[in-house]
Amino acid sequence: MAAVGLLLTLVSLIPSDQWFIRALDMTREPAMWAAIILAIVAVLVLRAGRWVVAGTFVVIAIVHLLRIWPYNALAGTDIALADPNDESAQCVTALAVNVKVKNDGYAEVIRQIERVSPDLLLLMETDVTWERQLDPVLSQYDYRTQDIQPHAFGMIFASRIPVSGARMVENTSRDTPTLYATVALPNGRRFDFIGLHPKPPIPGMDTEERDANIVRAGTETPNGLPDALVMGDFNDVPWSATTSKFRKEGDWRDPRIGRGTYPTFPADMTWLGWPLDQVMVRGDLELRDFTVMPKNSSDHRAVRTTVCLGDRNAG
Repeated sequence: MAAVGLLLTLVSLIPSDQWFIRALDMTREPAMWAAIILAIVAVLVLRAGRWVVAGTFVVIAIVHLLRIWPYNALAGTDIALADPNDESAQCVTALAVNVKVKNDGYAEVIRQIERVSPDLLLLMETDVTWERQLDPVLSQYDYRTQDIQPHAFGMIFASRIPVSGARMVENTSRDTPTLYATVALPNGRRFDFIGLHPKPPIPGMDTEERDANIVRAGTETPNGLPDALVMGDFNDVPWSATTSKFRKEGDWRDPRIGRGTYPTFPADMTWLGWPLDQVMVRGDLELRDFTVMPKNSSDHRAVRTTVCLGDRNAG
């Protein structure tokens, strides 16, 4: 078992878009904890070769720890949270929800949306049935655009603040829309909003297309504004080569860095440590808070944030 674990760990380090290699990259946190537990068990239970087996599991744990190291409270943060008492800044709340297209827990999702009452709402995996079920809550928003899909990649965006230049673009595949929108605050400041939900690494579906979608979304914004917010189910973990490239090339800041992994999937077993649903900002845009929401009947947990922009003339 130790030899197989080490082999899989080494394979996970290969820079490849093969689906099984990229899937291994997503399991680093639970794999690290499993390796630590198995190392302890080996020391306590085995007689012959206990230190070789335990040492192998320790090596596995260290490799995974080094890859996810920035996403723990001992590492330095990438972004400081905005001062909640700063009255010069204007803030809006945003909520991103992967509803799971086959999920029929409509009432729970609606209750969560109504409790949060976000200014910006991004919904993913929305088909015709979900659109119909969500219509009462969506009708409370001043702006709405959507790309309804019959399977798992429909998207709806709704806003209570003014929106300009919004569009759904199929960056790399005709059935996986990406949202680009520019929103305006009452103080006149504007920022770009990007909603992203590429395809996951599953058997028969390598990640070349998904990776291109993620990286392209990170460097292209609708009006090229320096201030921007991106949210969505990336179907990727933040420490992967692809999302790291997205962050660096687009100059994005990740609130998870220096705070924790904040898993979002699967909703009933977040101890597995899959932070697939991302929130990042850039430019002068600041985060006042960042929250992984309680489960809402979907297989993903929703992510909520409050972002702020100060008045250019303030201070």
